[in-house]
Amino acid sequence: MITRFSRRRFLQSSTMVAGSGILSSSLVPGRGVLANDKLNIGVIGAGGKGTADSEGVMSENIVALCDVDERALRARQGRFPKAKLFKDYRVMLEQVGDQLDAVTVSTPDHHHFPASMLAMNLGLHVYVQKPLAHTVWEAREMLKLSREKKVITQMGNQGHSYSSTRKLVEVVQSGIIGEVSEVHVWTDRPIWPQGMSRPQGSKPVPDYLDWDLWLGPAPKRPYHDGYHPFKWRGFWDFGTGALGDMGCHNMDAAFWALKLGAPTSVEADVSGVSDDTAPKWSVIRYEFPAREDLPPVSLTWYDGGKKPSADIIGEKTLPKNGSLIVGSKATIAFREWNPNGFRVLSEGREVPYADPDPIFPRVGDNPYKEWIEACKGGPLCLSNFEYSVPLTEMVLLGNVALRAGRKIEWDAKALKAKGNPELDQLIRSTPRTGWRV
Repeated sequence: MITRFSRRRFLQSSTMVAGSGILSSSLVPGRGVLANDKLNIGVIGAGGKGTADSEGVMSENIVALCDVDERALRARQGRFPKAKLFKDYRVMLEQVGDQLDAVTVSTPDHHHFPASMLAMNLGLHVYVQKPLAHTVWEAREMLKLSREKKVITQMGNQGHSYSSTRKLVEVVQSGIIGEVSEVHVWTDRPIWPQGMSRPQGSKPVPDYLDWDLWLGPAPKRPYHDGYHPFKWRGFWDFGTGALGDMGCHNMDAAFWALKLGAPTSVEADVSGVSDDTAPKWSVIRYEFPAREDLPPVSLTWYDGGKKPSADIIGEKTLPKNGSLIVGSKATIAFREWNPNGFRVLSEGREVPYADPDPIFPRVGDNPYKEWIEACKGGPLCLSNFEYSVPLTEMVLLGNVALRAGRKIEWDAKALKAKGNPELDQLIRSTPRTGWRV
């Protein structure tokens, strides 16, 4: 009988072969058994999005549950009664890490980096909610470590697994809408407080919450119910605002279809700049250079009630969330969160077209299944860190620009805003004592 540790090593080596595109039953003995085996998974963040993420992987063995909020922990324990319970994921990984194959990370944004890095250092596969990281530098470090440890990774921008998204990318890349130089993306977020100062004073910490662990790598501050649960998203110390919350969803299709990569510059108009919270609304313009045989692209992001003009597609209104990919022949109107997908329009009318040959596998709109199968030696999931880190970096650069209050020119290789060394503090992160990884 093999140990859990040696089993994980076998999972890793099998997946390395799978990633090379040469996996076969003759090369990997026992692959059929492995594919039918169950992963041992640790859940980091059991409440909120962690509820959905743990449900998404419930086909596997949920070995450990971790959350700083005892209410969330107990609620999930009812669903997974055999799981060991933890408040601190550092302790969880120390005590049962050698029994795990993988973890899900569904915490507030400021915990994504330390939780994921600690897990990957143990050789564990990771499924991490969007945005992958709290800062651009954190995202880049996560990519480096995932390559070093050769683990399977996936970001939780579930729309990337939708058949409609994959078909849209194939339509754009087939040339049906012509050359694209203009993109508009918007969201109805924030649906939480933004554009205000931090709460004054403090309140008693509820007996079900470990506030110090909730703060984790963030600077110490008194507890207030204006942060937890859910309202943390608008505070820079914990979240990344409407852009960070929805950018990796709503900009995904255009980023993928147009192979955008890193922008050369980013500039923002905002309702106001604050050291504490994201603005009530923002309009952010990203400029991308020519790529291979593709022309330069200008992408504009809108949140807080701002939208592009519906006149672009000859209509009167736009949905709450969506994107317009404007081509020289036609425009794609994509409604995020809609598995039925998109329309190809010209002068206000739908354009008939022949479906291009599929390029990307269809996974039943199920990112969890895609990740689990990849962990077991199947095809790599498509929102792995090689893809999702550049997407996350691009998204988070918008926050750097809006907090800077001016246009930034971006040096992606050096991870620097050109001529603005004072912005390094927004690009990197400095964790609280005891949380450096």
